Amino acid sequence: MNKKIEQVVFAGGCFWCTEAVFQRIDGVLTVTSGYTGGHIKNPAYREVCMGITGHAEGIKIEYNAYVVSFETLLEVFFATHNPTTLNQQGNDKGTQYRSAIFYSTVEQKEASENFISLLEKNAVFDAAIVTEVTPLDVFYEATEDHQNYYNENIQQPYCQFIIAPKVEKIKKYYSDKLKKA
Repeated sequence: MNKKIEQVVFAGGCFWCTEAVFQRIDGVLTVTSGYTGGHIKNPAYREVCMGITGHAEGIKIEYNAYVVSFETLLEVFFATHNPTTLNQQGNDKGTQYRSAIFYSTVEQKEASENFISLLEKNAVFDAAIVTEVTPLDVFYEATEDHQNYYNENIQQPYCQFIIAPKVEKIKKYYSDKLKKA
């Protein structure tokens, strides 16, 4: 199989939620939870959660562009979080929970901007989209206990009430884009 490996970082609130969603998309090779977009080196989870580092919780996605298009990834991203709330997703509030796309290529930047324009032109959301489109700089991996969180903690209330509905949504609306069991 031909491979064209690309990477992007999406921030859409808690990284446990976005990680669980994108791990299930066919063509996504790896999903790593971590932090980007801040102003200190090697931030700790506690510092990021306090909102003092400027980092966003995000996921670094490595994907095979021959299997899944960047536009499909954008569609799933915008369908599984609220891109209209500034620095907030649900009860999670602060700049660390902002909506952002940290692109690694000019093509990703242009595709992201065009996709957001299309969503706004078609009034898909009731409010303006506040998603940042920013070049990817340094991505810091979160500690091991934050990786693969949903899959390893599925019985936790947060997983059942917050993450599971997002996973069910992609199963319902994107079943043709999911990895085969």
